[in-house]
Amino acid sequence: MSLNEAVPGTEYLITKVDTEGDEEMESFLFSLGCYSGERITVVDKGRNLVVSIKDARYNIDPELAAAIMI
Repeated sequence: MSLNEAVPGTEYLITKVDTEGDEEMESFLFSLGCYSGERITVVDKGRNLVVSIKDARYNIDPELAAAIMI
């Protein structure tokens, strides 16, 4: 399932980042620490998602969240 379907407050393991060949998006997500095997938690859901990765919080849009498989 994608990160858009995650339950806030639950820690997940990223299984895959599927950017469908968009190298810029893949590079951006990798720079945030989003890659297979990394743990991610959705802190809050609204129009965008607030996620916690490696003790840092980021605000990502639904398009980016759809590329992150958990």
